[in-house]
Amino acid sequence: MARNSQERLETYILSVIEGRRKGRRAAFLAWVLKQLSYLFRFIVQVRLWVYRHGIFRYNTLGCQVVSVGNLTVGGTGKTPIVEIFARNLQQSGRKVAILSRGYKKVKPPLMERIKNKLTRRDKKNPPLIVSDGKRLLLDSAMSGDEPYMLASNLRDVVVLVDKDRVKSGRYAIREMGCDTLILDDGFQYLSLKHRLDIVLVDRTNPFGNRYTLPRGILREQVKNIRRASFIFITKCEEGGEPELKRELRRLNPDAEIAECRHCAKYLQNVYTRERRELDFLQGKSVAAVSGIAAPKGFEEELKRLGAQVISHKCYADHHRYTQQELIDRINKSIRRGADMIVTTEKDAVRFPKIDRTDIPIYYLRVEIELLSGEEDFKDCISRICFD
Repeated sequence: MARNSQERLETYILSVIEGRRKGRRAAFLAWVLKQLSYLFRFIVQVRLWVYRHGIFRYNTLGCQVVSVGNLTVGGTGKTPIVEIFARNLQQSGRKVAILSRGYKKVKPPLMERIKNKLTRRDKKNPPLIVSDGKRLLLDSAMSGDEPYMLASNLRDVVVLVDKDRVKSGRYAIREMGCDTLILDDGFQYLSLKHRLDIVLVDRTNPFGNRYTLPRGILREQVKNIRRASFIFITKCEEGGEPELKRELRRLNPDAEIAECRHCAKYLQNVYTRERRELDFLQGKSVAAVSGIAAPKGFEEELKRLGAQVISHKCYADHHRYTQQELIDRINKSIRRGADMIVTTEKDAVRFPKIDRTDIPIYYLRVEIELLSGEEDFKDCISRICFD
């Protein structure tokens, strides 16, 4: 019940941020959020200043540290970028660990968290090992959906979860023999010194309304993209994004810029692991289910692939599905005459086990395809590996 209330609140605030809510209450809330946004922006800039001037010190671990992150919250397509970097670095001979904070993983009970904080046990306990590079050791509830997804798709890459990524980085080096660390969602994680900062910008919604949280979706001001070493413009179309590219070049004259898109590769049954080619969607009646930051793009992709989307149930980002919710979706989909249910890979790892086989449930596997900047990307991998 508490989780559903939190999701409803998040959804309502998001609708106010995006200007979809009208009336006095929404206008007043927007004004309050705007004032809080100014305070948040000030705190962020002070934090950057104290690190830049050495008042707070960066930790260095004596190995390559690559950060992959965003200026905005949610929806840039970060996980496939982390995956492509980890895979290319591993194939080039590096021993790679991905360090994640495990956003929206299941937390211990409140009293246990308080006790751990007071006794500093959270500082002493080792990080959660999602994968040791050979085996999956945790499920998505314990690790978070994105770390679990990365661990499932990457062989010979270690995946660790801990809020303290200095601690998990040390563990990866000492216990796992890693020489290259990738900070998943690490652009704002300043405690650990980064060798490279890779920043993703969503072509369909680069900076929202340009306000910082909580009035907008920016974690920090747009001008701070000048810290980036490499910028990926994601969700591009053929022909690229010359206007956005010019703005990014003005904000950061030195960063390499690549344009990429997320390409659907195949369908995979969530429970049987059976794979289907994309043309299997042609003319099929599909019930879509998603709990992601940008569900519209998922639905449009299904339609582009020839599916007839007869319904699309959208949950809050990172929604953790219950068995009853999934059964309800199955029953409603069957009543509406759906041939199948299709979800995202990120959602699929949060689906509970069920015994129903009366309608197949697939996820759409998506990978990154570079449209421009491929040579810069290869050069970036080479510099990490051999400099």
